[in-house]
Amino acid sequence: MSLQDIGLDAILGDGAPLATTRTSGEGPHGHLPIDARMLREAPSGDLFGLTQNAGMGWRASEVARDPYLIVSTQGGLRAADGRPVALGLHTGHWEIDRLVGAAAEAFATHGGLPFSVMCSDPCDGRTQGTTGMFDSLPYRNDAAITMRRLIRSLPTRRGVLGVATCDKGLPAMMLALAGCADLPGVIVPGGVTLPARGAEDAGKVQTIGARFAHGLIDLEHAAAMGCRACGSPGGGCQFLGTAATSQVIAEALGIALPHSALAPSGEPVWTDMARRSALALVRLAATGMPLSRILTREAVENALLVHAAFGGSTNLLLHVPAIAHAAGLARPTVRDWIAANRATPRLVDALPNGPRHHPTVQVFMAGGVPEVMLHLRDMGLLHLDALTVTGQTVGENLAWWEGSDARRRARERLRELDGVDPDAVIMGPDAARAAGMTSALVFPVGNLAPDGAVIKATAIDPSVVDADNVYRHSGPARVFASERDAIRAIKSKGDDAVRAGDVVVLAGCGPAGTGMEETYQLTSALKYLPWGKHVPVLTDARFSGVSTGACIGHVGPEALAGGPIGRLRDGDTVRIEIDRNTLQGRIDLVGTQAEGALGADAAAALLAARTPHPAIAAHPRLPGDTRLWAALQDASGGTWGGCVYDVDTILETLRAGREALAARERSA
Repeated sequence: MSLQDIGLDAILGDGAPLATTRTSGEGPHGHLPIDARMLREAPSGDLFGLTQNAGMGWRASEVARDPYLIVSTQGGLRAADGRPVALGLHTGHWEIDRLVGAAAEAFATHGGLPFSVMCSDPCDGRTQGTTGMFDSLPYRNDAAITMRRLIRSLPTRRGVLGVATCDKGLPAMMLALAGCADLPGVIVPGGVTLPARGAEDAGKVQTIGARFAHGLIDLEHAAAMGCRACGSPGGGCQFLGTAATSQVIAEALGIALPHSALAPSGEPVWTDMARRSALALVRLAATGMPLSRILTREAVENALLVHAAFGGSTNLLLHVPAIAHAAGLARPTVRDWIAANRATPRLVDALPNGPRHHPTVQVFMAGGVPEVMLHLRDMGLLHLDALTVTGQTVGENLAWWEGSDARRRARERLRELDGVDPDAVIMGPDAARAAGMTSALVFPVGNLAPDGAVIKATAIDPSVVDADNVYRHSGPARVFASERDAIRAIKSKGDDAVRAGDVVVLAGCGPAGTGMEETYQLTSALKYLPWGKHVPVLTDARFSGVSTGACIGHVGPEALAGGPIGRLRDGDTVRIEIDRNTLQGRIDLVGTQAEGALGADAAAALLAARTPHPAIAAHPRLPGDTRLWAALQDASGGTWGGCVYDVDTILETLRAGREALAARERSA
């Protein structure tokens, strides 16, 4: 439709619909199931709620059934036949209305009264390289607050079912339910997108711009692959990124049913999982088991181990502490993450980590989370007595899974359809080590990261790792204060181009600069450029869960908080060492163009004396909402504390600030 087709008459209308517009209607028939005691004692809101239930069309005789609230991140609007009416922001929330519907029918069939509310979510893939990324991480806290407010707005709810899929929506949902842990609650993971036959996966397809710029693909290939990446209209991306890892963590915490994470969206097993999750919630409510009995310190420790065994996204370093905090538990520290990663090698061969890069649906069919937990059980690592939403313990669930028809059928189906051995997707520790799959996360320190940093060490290209399993790189810094400038230099073929051996330093992109944006645009481009494996990335921002390579993020303190990463200059020599055996690492300034090599003391003195890089500043388009989030999370422990809102600490900080201001005024 062109502008010429839209005349003023079409906008103002002719009033024709008014001819059939009603000014009164017939109220629902029947009587509310109330008695004299309710009229005398019940809050007016409870009574009016029954009126509203009848007004929306539910059978009057059943409006007082036990209410169950379904909270989802549904986005977009589909017709009854699935045809798009208004698009969502991503496939992850596009068809989860089907999960909501299946769960609602299960509640109704078993005597419950289902309610459904929505708080939709953004797409990190859609906002990569744009200012939309400035709202990505802050969204999580805001959505969790909104979801909790919705939950509390149905005061009579017996339990809450959270349906979500992707990078921020599912962590927000887990925070919301953890913050209402006095209630029974169950998470329904939204599943994964099927791979498309003969097409690139949703991670690789995000690099068509960089590959085209370097002549690695032509326009026709880029257009075709960009169209065909999704083999189904719903679900999170096909790789073990933040969306998939969040689903894994929900199940590992015990707040989602066994073998529910990574189910293929739209398939019968997916809707069946939603129905069974609703039944689990009804059972939890009947037995009086709140989430507080499931979300325990032991559950968090199990989740850390499962994360390590999967080699999951580093973004969960932000989300798991936040979930623990919302549940009133101690937040896991770097020491806890290190202990979990030292306890187990990575056991799962999945996109993007390799070596064979199985899509997430194959991980699901190989047995998914319970299959991995069987290995962890046999290694003696799990808290088997931790309770789960089945009403049973982790140990009891695993004993069921080991001999179940579900396990047998899933693994047989994987062999039948794809010719893939399930034990080549999910391995025992000996087989994993034989395949070169070492422990996942390393937390480097050094004069450029005094507060620490993180790298997914298993995602470093093996060809640049020395024979002793240590990654070593020394090279000149290429300092950028914006992702836009960095990707321009990576795509460039001119004098300003990033070259093999350089160290890309992206500074000023932490919480105070950009809301701690993801930088997948950079890491994905480097992965698919022939020389990219020889270019490490160092940043105070964060990475997409699908990022691979020598990518060191979460560098602290961030540049805008005075961190030394913000004091680097082009040409400075940066040395990186990541020991994948001991899980130790360092990132240091070791020389400059003018002064040559520097000893430890000289390098420290130089960094202390330098002023911040002149280009580093908060992005001029950083929203006020995000600036407020950055300040509140900083007062609450910052990124290493999970970017939470610690209300008591914030109030204490505000009181101290007011007192300081009052004292300054008195002395003026």
